[in-house]
Amino acid sequence: MDEKTIDEINIFQATRKAMLEALAKLEMPPDYVIVDGRMKIATKCPVKCIIGGDAKCLSIAAASIVAKVTRDRIMAEYDRLYPQYGFKQHKGYATLSHKRALRVHGPSAIHRNSFHPKFC
Repeated sequence: MDEKTIDEINIFQATRKAMLEALAKLEMPPDYVIVDGRMKIATKCPVKCIIGGDAKCLSIAAASIVAKVTRDRIMAEYDRLYPQYGFKQHKGYATLSHKRALRVHGPSAIHRNSFHPKFC
């Protein structure tokens, strides 16, 4: 989900929407769905929610690695577009350097307006 959708419907609902969209795009329906955390989703197949799933389930751990590598690549591209924010280093986390860049430059087009970290 992009930052505009997250701002419109909140991070929780955007996450749920992304999961349902991913399931809808599968060519074959899954036998069951494993979710990292408590988020329940409405599907035709059984859903198992596992709190701390990346430490308890190899499938979730593998998906977590793929997601983080993908996110890091996206943030490296954003770093080329918006070098003043240092996305390549902090990957969008609210680090001290990210907060300072926001204070100096204000939010970019890709920042979520619904999330306001305390500036340093």
